[in-house]
Amino acid sequence: MSDPRSRLLLVRHGETDHNREGRLQGQVDIPLNATGRDQARAIGRTLAGHHFDAVLSSPLGRARDTAQVIAEACGLSDIEIEPGVIEQSFGSWEGLTGEQIRTDWPDLHTRWRAGQPVPGVGIEDRAVVGERVAAACLRALEERPGGTVLVVSHGAAIRAGVTALIGLDPRAFHGIGGMGNCHRSLLEPLRSDADGLLMRLLSHNVPPDFT
Repeated sequence: MSDPRSRLLLVRHGETDHNREGRLQGQVDIPLNATGRDQARAIGRTLAGHHFDAVLSSPLGRARDTAQVIAEACGLSDIEIEPGVIEQSFGSWEGLTGEQIRTDWPDLHTRWRAGQPVPGVGIEDRAVVGERVAAACLRALEERPGGTVLVVSHGAAIRAGVTALIGLDPRAFHGIGGMGNCHRSLLEPLRSDADGLLMRLLSHNVPPDFT
């Protein structure tokens, strides 16, 4: 990353019915609900006075629709689809509630909640998620030296991506908190990193302004 003035803003998509019901979404393409559309408009109003050199989005509809609302509020007509920031896959658990998983897979649920590998379910490795999200964000910034890039992604993907971007192992470190719907996190390049691969977390999980 060539210019330390670059900025990266990560935004989680608006609410869906799966979010409201406490279901794992993963890579299932669930649309925004009415609350999620209101949240997208709120974050759009919050960011309307800011300049972005690009707005990137996960290919899933809930992220694309959130990104489009933000882009239009900021005077941009186009968004770019970035497959690297798609949500973590939760395999055969996608669509299930935490209670269903606890009931049907009690031992695996305990391992999962402890951040341990969960065999036989098809959950995408957290370190792999962090690496692909971080790589996509760093590439977007490298292509726009000194620019500000907004990326609309997903809760688990953002947590893993931020962990990787600040130089920690997403498989071992779970100290980055969760993201609310349409909340945002801001990062900038770590100036002391000669390789240009690390970032500094300036703020995390900041909500939109609903006024």
